[in-house]
Amino acid sequence: MPKRSLAVQLDDAVQAMLVSLRRRPEEKPHRDLVALAEVARELRHLPSEEFRAELKSDLKRRTTMKEGTAPGQSSGAGAAPARGAHFMRPGFTSITPYIVIKGAAQLIEFLKSAFEGVERLRVPQPDGSIMHAEVAVGNGMIEVGDANEQFPSSPTDIHLYVDDCDATYERALQAGATSIYAPTDDHPSGDRWGAVKDQFGNHWYIATPKGWTPGPEGLRSVQPYLHLREAHKMIPFLEAAFSAESLGVHQSPEGAVLHATVRIGNATLEVAEAHGEYQPKPCHLHVYVPDTNAVYAQVLRAGATSIEAPVDKPYGDRAAGVKDAWGNSWFIATHLGR
Repeated sequence: MPKRSLAVQLDDAVQAMLVSLRRRPEEKPHRDLVALAEVARELRHLPSEEFRAELKSDLKRRTTMKEGTAPGQSSGAGAAPARGAHFMRPGFTSITPYIVIKGAAQLIEFLKSAFEGVERLRVPQPDGSIMHAEVAVGNGMIEVGDANEQFPSSPTDIHLYVDDCDATYERALQAGATSIYAPTDDHPSGDRWGAVKDQFGNHWYIATPKGWTPGPEGLRSVQPYLHLREAHKMIPFLEAAFSAESLGVHQSPEGAVLHATVRIGNATLEVAEAHGEYQPKPCHLHVYVPDTNAVYAQVLRAGATSIEAPVDKPYGDRAAGVKDAWGNSWFIATHLGR
């Protein structure tokens, strides 16, 4: 058998690393290739989740085209996002809470005063009410709209990570919120936490990390917090519906979820069993995904019901809506880049 070149041996070593199902362990590479093989081993996990998601979406698009859909042609429920489009609008993360209440303009002013929010967009109705608004808080976004017959008032619970829990808590009180509890170091998470309730019924859990350092990706400033009955069922729903990842679940001896953090895309939300004053608040969540059509179908298979099938919106998103078994509405969207 002819001797294989070092280039061929290196290629074989890399391929062995990438194969997920092997009948035998990787062969030890030639001594001249050990250093290069170690570099390849370190690089094999480098593509980010967003890159992988966009690549998956692009591959699905190509498959659709091969099956007969011309570029740019809509194929209804099977249409995929345009090639090369970044699937999130600038400033957004994968999960954004959408607060619908009466008095949206007043809520926006509260967000500015309490949390140093920056208003990015406001779309008024002819009667002066707000159809849609966007307020940046830290590195996250909060969407706001006035309640109406179609979308009744639905206060939300939100966990905010800030640089100074105490100062933010005081600003929130000065902006009109009432205290749920003052900042304390005794929170079970180990972080310094305080909590307030605004005049619209939203709960704000204000925290600063303590005793640990966030990873290179940092912390998401805005994280929706869902108090639910049978919260343990929400986690497998999110995994099935949005390919979510559970980052940690703390349960009581009886199995109730005391706290769980779940990642969808590049953002997280939190889940806990409803109890005492922390009761369920069916809310609205805006989720950016690489392929609205595929995720919409996946969420329906996971048990959600349809509010709206995927459709291209005039503001440049392909969007759909569903409702889960707990009454939360999920607005699924892919930014089309136009």
